[in-house]
Amino acid sequence: MSEFFLSARHVVKRYAEHTALDDVSIDVPKGKVFGLLGPNGAGKTTLIRIINRITAPDSGDVFFDGRPFAASDVARIGYLPEERGLYKKMKVGEQAVYLAMLKGLSREEAKQRLTKWFEKFGILSWWDRKLEELSKGMQQKVQFIITVLHEPPLLIFDEPFSGFDPVNAEMLKREILALRDKGHTVIFSTHNMSSVEEVCDEIALINRSKLVLSGNVGEVKEHFRTGHYELKVVGGALTSRPGFYDVLEKNEAGGLTTYLLKKADELTNSALIQAIATEVEVRSFSERLPSMQEIFINTVGEAAPTE
Repeated sequence: MSEFFLSARHVVKRYAEHTALDDVSIDVPKGKVFGLLGPNGAGKTTLIRIINRITAPDSGDVFFDGRPFAASDVARIGYLPEERGLYKKMKVGEQAVYLAMLKGLSREEAKQRLTKWFEKFGILSWWDRKLEELSKGMQQKVQFIITVLHEPPLLIFDEPFSGFDPVNAEMLKREILALRDKGHTVIFSTHNMSSVEEVCDEIALINRSKLVLSGNVGEVKEHFRTGHYELKVVGGALTSRPGFYDVLEKNEAGGLTTYLLKKADELTNSALIQAIATEVEVRSFSERLPSMQEIFINTVGEAAPTE
């Protein structure tokens, strides 16, 4: 048995004169949330469609739990596409039961599971309403439930927070993490960096059809360390000291002064704290690691959308 639930090896996909994926390889660990990141048009959705066997690669291979991916494995995937696709004229409950039965559930089991999920999401009263009567966010709740209802081992969410207000987006984050904690493997595709650090365990960043960055989120952030430290102090004042630190920012509020420092490369943290303590009383001291948004900009060369 492989430690990776899904692997893609040297995947290439071309459309006419456009290369959508150029020799892309990823490994998705079991029981983790794997962030598939990149700007719009980078190739994320093409890779997801290959994983779902909606389209085929021109070359390369996909492995499912350590063996070549077979058509029957599609039944073990729950896929929430970016382009939502429910029948607007059908009643919500009727449609959900129908789609659940297509995934192999009996009518009775589908109704039982749907009732639990609808109650959890506070939408049981929508059961007999037509989908077109619901807001976009409400429709997305329904489609999320349908995606996870048959409890597939692999879940793929393509831009799952699109159209959600902050409250419902937070609820969806909790549900994704709860599914991970129950043993599901999750591929979370997005160009929005704001939720990546809260949700993802591992990431792969695709830009212009190529894989440009991958790894554990914590390790990736360590790789992009800048030597910046934030400290809050009382009394005295700090100025840059060559060979020790440079003062980059200074802000005063609530009786505390907050500094952002750039530590000299060869200096240890202990030596830095000792140097500072001779000047001021330190209340807190922490390294400021770069955010995923900053790493995205550093790697891709442009800002990721924040909404």
